[in-house]
Amino acid sequence: MKPTLLMAPQLPQGLVTQLEARYRVLGPFPSADPAALPAGAEEAVALLTIGGLPTRAALLDALPALRLVACYGTGYEGVELAACRERGIAVTTAGDANATAVAEFTFGLILASARRLLQGDAFVRSGRWQGNAVERMPQVPGLAGRRLGIYGLGEIGRRIARRGEAFDMEIGYFNRSPRTGLDYAYHGSLLELARWSDVLVVAVRASAETVGAIDAEVLAALGEEGHLVNISRGSVVDEDALAAALEQQVIAGAALDVFAREPEVPERLRQQPNLVLSPHVAANAASAQQAQQQVMLANLEVMLEGANYNRIA
Repeated sequence: MKPTLLMAPQLPQGLVTQLEARYRVLGPFPSADPAALPAGAEEAVALLTIGGLPTRAALLDALPALRLVACYGTGYEGVELAACRERGIAVTTAGDANATAVAEFTFGLILASARRLLQGDAFVRSGRWQGNAVERMPQVPGLAGRRLGIYGLGEIGRRIARRGEAFDMEIGYFNRSPRTGLDYAYHGSLLELARWSDVLVVAVRASAETVGAIDAEVLAALGEEGHLVNISRGSVVDEDALAAALEQQVIAGAALDVFAREPEVPERLRQQPNLVLSPHVAANAASAQQAQQQVMLANLEVMLEGANYNRIA
């Protein structure tokens, strides 16, 4: 008899095929309502999910055989960790499997916003380029010598910082506490970091404490030449405040790969010409996806063997 897995979202088909060779896979099951669980879910030994989906105590109670909540990706903000601990259920993520892909994509967004790449593309496509574009498109400060502020210096944040160094940028960050062994400038608050930064990257882990952290005050501190880039979670940015800051030119521009209520993007944001929009694909590199899948498969193997997990709860 194959062990039973419950798949909450639809995972990549290549991964599902590998899982089905070893396990009985139920789902997808994108609802947090225990009453809507598929038949046989009570036998599930692992729940495969993503960080943004709710995994609460009531759902755990409806899955009496559950031993593991395995998150595809690095986030786990939707998982009720205390409830998992109380029930002896391990929680795992993909760790730093996608960190390199997200960091390189982040710099694509930084360049797109700070160097106005989309505006240049539109300029050419429209037929307005009739010669010396240097005289016809606004100059920008560039990146060399500018200040890159990183909100959240975890695995992704550190990789972003290293890439910033390669662009000759000065690096600063705000974290819950300073990181040892790094020469980057530590700032004691997000507001202080924003005042210092020319480009502010949101790479912090989503939590109740970070909801709406990038608010009107932080954006005003970033200033009229500043750029905001968010590759964390949409919940960290107050989208109304960002729309107002872009409309009123409180900041120079922004780039978002994540949104508060995906796949919804507020119309007010869609209308901003100084905003780059991306559909939550920073980790969508083949290398990153393969690495995430291998981590999930390995964690399931560990569960069956009864060995120790590389776990967060």
